[in-house]
Amino acid sequence: MANYKIEALTFTYPGGSAPALKELSFDVNEGEFLLVIGRSGCGKSTLLRHLKTVLSPHGERSGSVLFCEKTLSDIPEREQASRIGFVFQHPDDQIVTDKVWHELAFGLESLGVDQKVMRLRVAEMASYFGIEELFERDVAELSGGQKQLLNLASVMALGPDVLILDEPTSQLDPIAAFDFLSTVKRLNSELGITVILSEHRLEEAMPFADRVIVMEDGRITVCDTPKKAAAELYLSHSPMFGAMPTAAKIGCALGMTDPVPLTVNEGRKALMELGLSESLIPSGKAALRECGPAVEADGLFFRYEKDGADVLKGLSLKLFPGEIYGLVGGNGAGKSTLLSVISGVSIPYRGRLYIGGARKKAAFGAFEERVALLHQDPRTLFSADTVRADLEKAAKSRGTDRADERIAEAVALMDIADLLDRHPYDLSGGEQQRAAIAKVLLTEPKVLLLDEPTKGMDASIKAVFGRKLLELKKAGIAILLVSHDIEFCAEYADRAGFMFDGSIASENTTREFFCENTFYTTAANRIARDVFKNALLTEEVIRLAGKRE
Repeated sequence: MANYKIEALTFTYPGGSAPALKELSFDVNEGEFLLVIGRSGCGKSTLLRHLKTVLSPHGERSGSVLFCEKTLSDIPEREQASRIGFVFQHPDDQIVTDKVWHELAFGLESLGVDQKVMRLRVAEMASYFGIEELFERDVAELSGGQKQLLNLASVMALGPDVLILDEPTSQLDPIAAFDFLSTVKRLNSELGITVILSEHRLEEAMPFADRVIVMEDGRITVCDTPKKAAAELYLSHSPMFGAMPTAAKIGCALGMTDPVPLTVNEGRKALMELGLSESLIPSGKAALRECGPAVEADGLFFRYEKDGADVLKGLSLKLFPGEIYGLVGGNGAGKSTLLSVISGVSIPYRGRLYIGGARKKAAFGAFEERVALLHQDPRTLFSADTVRADLEKAAKSRGTDRADERIAEAVALMDIADLLDRHPYDLSGGEQQRAAIAKVLLTEPKVLLLDEPTKGMDASIKAVFGRKLLELKKAGIAILLVSHDIEFCAEYADRAGFMFDGSIASENTTREFFCENTFYTTAANRIARDVFKNALLTEEVIRLAGKRE
């Protein structure tokens, strides 16, 4: 039996010039793991929200959504709450209580579940998801990965038939993201839960799926098994193929389209079967610096509360003009806190911080004009009713000269022309990210601090954004890039560092840094490291493998 049957679903937002969803028709079978992918703004989130009445957006709708052979809107919201679980992109959007145990029990309390049953469900979920040690903790103390796992456990405590997840790993580090998606797959395999997942991180998600739906401009363009979907995207020259797992991109480029390799292991086997001879890519040397650092942190210590634990612990870092520095590390390591300190939002209680050679002693002040920060949650940047008004405000903060021209350049760069008259909070996560980056770039900073800038971006927008960063670098801008997107950092950063427990545990030139790591490295490196030493990027592996005899 199908859990969902969608027939000719069309939807248009109020004031929209074109439908966000266009004649969508498909079934979701019981016990299936369905992956929904597509470029930012293609309609993924809009579609998922139509699968639970209380989340359905306001607008003009036609067609039908059936749940277990009943019209979804005819099913009481109480029944939908227990049978249809939904996990959002931003962990904090879903948490409503202050304690872990209370969050696990909140949904059950709201449904009036018997106390004895409630205690059993809560205990079982805490054990299954391995969060017993967090049981009495304040939710505010949890990392992003722990919060998202708590959200998943809280939803599963209600015993749903279907679990819907809208880009749930966007704020998680690579290891936490893989663990989270593995847990979702366990729920699907061991409990028979139907999973509908929207995700940009396809390296981990594609191998878990039974079927993949590819959306483009509100329509379904591909609906097939993961390997067949990857092959179809490749053969049709779809821009979405750029988001496929690295093994698929390498395999297809080398003629392996039936079947397409998806996992690192399959990619390694495919390369080994080609009988390639080993080769070594020079690691390169750090560039000589002709000027002083744009940012210099020396022995920084910072804590949020007087009697709290240190978040930064003797951290030292140098960032030079015309350099992109990629900073990676697990959730809770202190990366976002470091950006907050450099930007002047937070002040360290020990250590010294220099911006452009001048010591920074107080919050904001003269340094505010030199440093721009893109927060991890882009919504914190928006203060106007439309994207256009927000951009105009940012552009005019640097004077009115060429303001309209600079806005037009930023709009074209981030491909947000069709978003200008919409409220920022009505945009999808990826659209919000692109609008926020456009606003930050309009402030024309000397030091650019980016906290997860590629979150929610599709592959084509990432490539455009990466090229823009290279232009800013060439113009002498110092860029500190905090990201869980290892592939993006590997391609565009000059140096990279690993942050652990409040300090920089290691740093090196980008190639040397990532090639010496086991987990914090690219999929291309894991696939090819036994054949092509120091290979880091997908294009390098394809080029070297293509030269085989």
